[in-house]
Amino acid sequence: MIIIDNPQNCCGCTACVSVCPRKAITMQPDALGFLYPQIDKDLCTNCGLCEKVCAFNENYEKSSDNILDVYAVRHKDIKEIEKSRSGAMFVAITDYILENNGVVYGAGYSDHFRVTHKRAVTKTERDEFRGSKYVQSELGSTFTKVYKDLKNGTLVCFSGTPCQVAGLRSFLKAQKANTEKLLLIDIVCHGTPSPYIWRDYLAYIEKKHKGKATGVSFRDKEDIGWTAHKESFIINNHKITTDTYTDLFYKHIMFRHSCKVCHFANTSRPSNITIADFWGWQNVDKDFNKDDKGVSLVFINSLKGKRFFEKVATSVNTIKTKLQYALQPNLQSPSIPNPRRMEFEIDYTRKGFIYVAKKYGNIGFICRLMQKYPIIAKIVWNVNDRIIKKLWKRRK
Repeated sequence: MIIIDNPQNCCGCTACVSVCPRKAITMQPDALGFLYPQIDKDLCTNCGLCEKVCAFNENYEKSSDNILDVYAVRHKDIKEIEKSRSGAMFVAITDYILENNGVVYGAGYSDHFRVTHKRAVTKTERDEFRGSKYVQSELGSTFTKVYKDLKNGTLVCFSGTPCQVAGLRSFLKAQKANTEKLLLIDIVCHGTPSPYIWRDYLAYIEKKHKGKATGVSFRDKEDIGWTAHKESFIINNHKITTDTYTDLFYKHIMFRHSCKVCHFANTSRPSNITIADFWGWQNVDKDFNKDDKGVSLVFINSLKGKRFFEKVATSVNTIKTKLQYALQPNLQSPSIPNPRRMEFEIDYTRKGFIYVAKKYGNIGFICRLMQKYPIIAKIVWNVNDRIIKKLWKRRK
């Protein structure tokens, strides 16, 4: 029986849920919306499968100990680059998968921009997976769907964070699945932010601008270029660009607890191919991304990955390079958690999104005051915080 006595020991990959023959495990949210396995002891038979399948440890299965090749990549169709987060390598690969009667799994949207993993059989469905989504996606029954596709002999591409890829790989191994037709793609992950903070932030933006969002982009490069990082929303046919969510993201204050001990923050990847933004592309070719539209960093991690890369080579421009030019921080160590991470969670649980967005983020009077007069703002905030704490105690 798998027991999570410390939240940092679970990445939420759902491998344990998927492998349980008795369906004795469900995923339940914590205060920030991160999902953790919960055992129904009346159904559990202590078979131990859930413990064996857990891949969130240093012994996860790797495609290789060393990256085979490193590339800077840009799609030859500039329209594909403009619609993608970086250089559209993901589009090139998944186009091939779909054109060969395959299926693609990736992070899309359910309900009202709730980030979930979905299955695509057409390019239109796949297009929803484009772009970064700075929220931990809900996997649901994705692993069992992948297993069924492989069992039916379908060509499958699964894309996700490295912990999700490692979890799927471990689950399929436990099922003794034939993975010959499976291509695994992971990203260089900075950390997985809170689903509830994203949900509440979206509601805040809609209330502020008096309308329902009909489109969102976690990182909009259309107006301010690829290197900039701001989120945008389409509300009442107008684009609203802001950076409150981005600000919280880079403060590392709303990441899942497991992110601080991530076992995959290295160059031994669980995937066949790794895709990321190529920061430092100028060291490879100063003209390759001169339009600031985006360039993909691509690691080929296995011979299977190399075969698929070669199949799409005619649709992309590539420059082979060295790992030293692409060694990003999260390929060397996990993101350092904000020391106020637990305080943030407690404040959010007790006082809600607006409070933490003002206290830890960049909205409200105090934030504007802090930017101009940091010493005065700190005094104002401390007084305000003491008043709220007293009111909270009276409420309790």
